[in-house]
Amino acid sequence: MNNVILYLNFGMIIILFLGFLSMLVGWRLIAKIIVRRVGKIILTDEYQENIMEMLPGLRHVGLQNVLENTMRAHTGILLDRPLGGSAKKWPHFDSITFIPAQTTPFPTDSDVDIDVSVTIGPRAKKPMKINIPLMISGMGYGLSLSEQARLALAQATKNVGTALNSGQGGILPEELSAAGKYILQFSKTEWGKDEELIKRADMIEIRLGQGATAGMGKKVLPKNLKGRARDIMGLKANEDAIISENFFENQSLDDLKQLVEELRELSGGVPIGVKIGAGGKIEEDIENLLYLGPDFIVIDGGQAAMVGTAPILFDDFGIPTLHAIVRAVNYLEKRKLKGEISLIVSGGLLVPGHFLKALALGADAVYLGSAILFALAHDQVLNAIPFEPPTQAIWYDGKFKDKFKIDKGVKAAERFLTASTEEIKTGLRAMGKRSLTELSKRDLVSYDELTAKMVGIPFTFESCETKQGRQKERF
Repeated sequence: MNNVILYLNFGMIIILFLGFLSMLVGWRLIAKIIVRRVGKIILTDEYQENIMEMLPGLRHVGLQNVLENTMRAHTGILLDRPLGGSAKKWPHFDSITFIPAQTTPFPTDSDVDIDVSVTIGPRAKKPMKINIPLMISGMGYGLSLSEQARLALAQATKNVGTALNSGQGGILPEELSAAGKYILQFSKTEWGKDEELIKRADMIEIRLGQGATAGMGKKVLPKNLKGRARDIMGLKANEDAIISENFFENQSLDDLKQLVEELRELSGGVPIGVKIGAGGKIEEDIENLLYLGPDFIVIDGGQAAMVGTAPILFDDFGIPTLHAIVRAVNYLEKRKLKGEISLIVSGGLLVPGHFLKALALGADAVYLGSAILFALAHDQVLNAIPFEPPTQAIWYDGKFKDKFKIDKGVKAAERFLTASTEEIKTGLRAMGKRSLTELSKRDLVSYDELTAKMVGIPFTFESCETKQGRQKERF
């Protein structure tokens, strides 16, 4: 009996194997037929009728431009491009590299602790001190992120000793409790301005503009903003959520100056600053900001991203973050205010190398946006993909926001911030540094001659002495 069962099992295995083999051979035959027929069409059709005509068309117009133009043709309304910056390739930090310490100075030993703490608004009555130079940019509850995502970011920033920006959305009471250092973004809205919030803030950022939207506002219809966020923001049942273009009617710099003074008094002296999108008149903009008397300035470069804004604002306004940093630092140095007024930079800063280069060029701290969102979502994006975008796991109106586990988000964001900080420390050790304060653009070179000239660092085909000699000749 046992032999019969054994033979039957063996026979079943053979049958299954032969079935799989025939299926495999059958699929190969089907695939070959399809390839032959499709190949014949592609290789013999006239160019005007050939489907492959799409290749030069897409290359010329661009896949993203084709997609967005079809959406314009379909809807006839202003497009709101979701998370993601401009479709263009902006000049960035790629051609800039650090100078390693190998033959005086020597690298710093790996067991030596590196001080990367930062003080924002040193001349304020209550400066804000953070353990690392990385802060979380404004991505508000309701207008962009879900409750779960905001609470995870709040706890993660507290755990690593840095700060979280409220963004333009509603402010969750639980978020205030969970967060450590908290930056209140004072926006052109009716909400988020309660006196208790102002007194709770460790820093207040007046948002005049942003790299992805310039100074424009936005209107969110009730059908696009439902649930608890409406209550938090104090919106009535059929009321639009409106972000205005200005704070005051017939707004003037004197109005804004008075606002800065009032916030400074109400907050008890925490740093008060202003955020703008970087533009072609950045020096003039900074001079106007200096008139307001800020403790810090935030410059958001053209690579910045935001949830839902017109593509024309993404693609055709602003200047590259790299250019913005250099010009802003140069102007603050010219006014002898570098070190007194803190400079925070954001826009397209995605990896530790970007963060450290921005700091070397003169930023006191950097804001993280897109980078921290992808880190926060981590493997929880698997709740959404492959049939929905990964952001559906963390958006306020995301289809899978309720599946997002806060504790996993906290760990992922915390690990990203910790790992990024360790990379920054490793980079500083490789340059022979013991503190972030020792870093400057003297530690940089560029293999792009134009970038080297504009930034004021050596071109890699020239020695540092040659560069210094040329600079002396100019003066």
